[in-house]
Amino acid sequence: MTRCIGAHLSMAGGLVSAAKNMQEMGGNALQIFSGSPRSWARKPLSQVDFSPFLKFCKEQDFGPTFIHALYLVNLASEKPELVQNSINSIIYDLKFSAAIAGAGVVVHLGSHLGKGFASAKQQVVDSVIEILKNTPENSTFIIENSAGQNGKIASNFAEIREILDELSQYKQRVGWCFDTCHAFANGYKLDSIDEEIDKYSLWDSLKVIHLNDSRDVFASGRDRHENIGEGAIGKQNMKRFLLDQRYAKYPLILEVPGFDNEGPDKKNIDIVKEMMQ
Repeated sequence: MTRCIGAHLSMAGGLVSAAKNMQEMGGNALQIFSGSPRSWARKPLSQVDFSPFLKFCKEQDFGPTFIHALYLVNLASEKPELVQNSINSIIYDLKFSAAIAGAGVVVHLGSHLGKGFASAKQQVVDSVIEILKNTPENSTFIIENSAGQNGKIASNFAEIREILDELSQYKQRVGWCFDTCHAFANGYKLDSIDEEIDKYSLWDSLKVIHLNDSRDVFASGRDRHENIGEGAIGKQNMKRFLLDQRYAKYPLILEVPGFDNEGPDKKNIDIVKEMMQ
């Protein structure tokens, strides 16, 4: 089985350009923003020609491709306008994902700002249901685990399980993303993650792994990524994780700073491949 390895790259030159850049780095999977990560504004989908990218993926056997939702999103906010903007932007991303036959949209659900998960859960669930009701059946909503900082939701596996259970009627359209840096920063050791996934029956709903080392120490609560093997998680722990066959079928997406601090690069992809040998 060929392992799917990719990274989050800029779409500045277009979708095909991003995919070609990924290939040149030695990857076969991709993650992108559907537009500027700093703005709610998006180009109308009717004005986007997706056919060249679909043709490229078919001819090159390239994929999967994931969309990452805006970091501006907060489905737990007390501000109605922010929640509505968040809903609208994720609806756009899911439609975008469907148009490129994408593997799903990875979402940071937002923060309850210290009020507690229970106080925000129903609003988050209701927001996701509204999103799913207004998006194509062939699009997937993917919850990303958080580092737990500032009341971020999905900081632990129990919260992810609770949200997925509330969305059981949409079981085929929702899943979760495991970020190694976020888990480490939130006090989870990489070599015991499988126990948590077992405990909360989360294997079937896992869609993708964000493979990132951590700039900060264990249980720091800080979401700062480092190049593979260069951070506090370290080469030995990362290699052990990559060689664990229980994770082998899940795509790996790197969101690392790069050795030139210009984003994910070929060197990081090569390091991952070497670790898996």
